[in-house]
Amino acid sequence: MVVGDFPIEVDTLVIGAGPGGYVAAIRAAQLGQKVTIVEKGSLGGVCLNVGCIPSKALIEAGHTVQHARGNEELGITSSDVKVDFSKVQEWKGNVVKKLTSGVEGLLKGNKVDIVKGEAYFVDSHTVKVMDEKSSQTYKFNNCIIATGSRPIEIPAFKFSDRVLDSTGALNLKEIPKKLVVIGAGYVGSELGTAYANFGTEVTFLEGAKDVLGGFEKQMTQLFKKRVKKKGATIITEAMAKSVEETENGVKVTYEAKGKEETIEADYVLVTVGRRPNTDELGLEQVGIEMDERGIIQVDKQCRTNIPNIYAIGDIVPGAPLAHKASYEGKVAAEAISGKKSEVDYIGMPAVAFVEPELAMVGLTEQQAKEQGYNVKVGKFPFAANGRALSLNETDGFLKLVTRKEDGLILGGQIAGPNASDMISEIGLAVEAGMTVEDLALTIHAHPTLGEITMEAAEVALGSPIHIL
Repeated sequence: MVVGDFPIEVDTLVIGAGPGGYVAAIRAAQLGQKVTIVEKGSLGGVCLNVGCIPSKALIEAGHTVQHARGNEELGITSSDVKVDFSKVQEWKGNVVKKLTSGVEGLLKGNKVDIVKGEAYFVDSHTVKVMDEKSSQTYKFNNCIIATGSRPIEIPAFKFSDRVLDSTGALNLKEIPKKLVVIGAGYVGSELGTAYANFGTEVTFLEGAKDVLGGFEKQMTQLFKKRVKKKGATIITEAMAKSVEETENGVKVTYEAKGKEETIEADYVLVTVGRRPNTDELGLEQVGIEMDERGIIQVDKQCRTNIPNIYAIGDIVPGAPLAHKASYEGKVAAEAISGKKSEVDYIGMPAVAFVEPELAMVGLTEQQAKEQGYNVKVGKFPFAANGRALSLNETDGFLKLVTRKEDGLILGGQIAGPNASDMISEIGLAVEAGMTVEDLALTIHAHPTLGEITMEAAEVALGSPIHIL
């Protein structure tokens, strides 16, 4: 006897439980919707399990190694710093485990039903969710697709034990002696720097003219200077051609300045971008519009061309950032509930957790000029800040981009320690339409790195105190 597949009816079905999907599910549930979330992997998605969280844990472990080795300027040195990398990996895993269990608790606490399996669209109101043993049909009024992305694989560099994607690089069992990184965007630069701090000899191969595309050259220059001090090599305008794997390593062939070169290493890490996970969902069954890369086209409420189906995160236009996905998830959930929420990316920050940290929000100076603004810049160096000096972290600057006639803050860029935390104040200023006078009149605690924002605002006003 065959038991029929009776459809389960829900108000909102969310496909994917990454930082976009689980946030969307919780917000939808808070607004009174009956919500089911479907995830084929682990709750928390790429970011939490094999992306931003474990990479930052590895980066912090690398910083700890560097600090333990001391600093001659401070009169502190150590020649016997030992790293038990299995313990590092165990600690990193515990960080991830705490957060994934936290996501599950939040979903259950908001009465969101969690379903394991892969979703496939039957029509605009129906999906089948399948696992290895069974399938179940779900009927929904609205659906939010939040399936994220995966690393792009270069045909000549098929992923293997020695040819790694970011997940593989995060899960190595030992510290490599030599590592080649193909692609020096934020993922490759972050992971390459982390291993350089552990003592790995790192070579970056970047096809563009500069590393960390999107960040201003005066910011990337600071990163290149610092990472080269760690023994790393950066080769730009380099085209990776092929890899030869051996039992103990790899031989990478690349072309730079018209000349073919080879380099040997223990591993090669390939970080040349990410591909949207939109190819195995049956979206063609529904007629959802996508571009040639598989990116879903959406309106300002994250709604696709099918009115009751929404898409968020890495599968829609824009940078593949976890905080972008979470933001879009809230907008989509609120739109489904009839609210007038819509996306506005002007206050969307971007951060690279390299050394020094790089962060930006709003418009760069060049972008502002291209958009016709009469621009005035306020720039202040970390070297003139007491807290930065006491941290022995004086590389870097904070720059405010303002409209000259009224001081409206259009954007900001930070290169320096804790830039990832400091950028939020500028993001708030951009979002709220604040002026440099607002920032200059805000009393900042002393001695803190946060004072640098106030100081840069005073530079823009033409009345700086701590620089001439």
